[in-house]
Amino acid sequence: MKRNTWQREAVRDALDDTEGFISAQALHSSLHASGSPIGLATVYRALGDLAATGEADCLQSPEGEALYRACSTGHHHHLICRNCGLTVEIAADEVESWAKRVAAEHGFTGAAHVVDVFGLCANCTRLARDERA
Repeated sequence: MKRNTWQREAVRDALDDTEGFISAQALHSSLHASGSPIGLATVYRALGDLAATGEADCLQSPEGEALYRACSTGHHHHLICRNCGLTVEIAADEVESWAKRVAAEHGFTGAAHVVDVFGLCANCTRLARDERA
């Protein structure tokens, strides 16, 4: 078990105060703007630790960048707006059943999965329509 350092607590607090997903670099910039001397490598390490313990969600943006967000408890999936980053946690019972069935059909046990669905939220869709009109 990792010990809680002031750096890890600072990263956790900053993540809790952030809406949606954020990159390690953006979180580091935010911490520095508020006067923290924490290093970028420490931010990356703390975010990785938080993701490993389930305290943070981690996903890969369409551009391939790792993004993090404070995590709710329990297994869940995400709908993520490609434009504004709005993220909605969703349950996906059909996905759970499918994943278990497909794993079993191929002799896998203890299978895990991540489902992130990218699209445009209602607001961004409306704004895009208004721009075309």
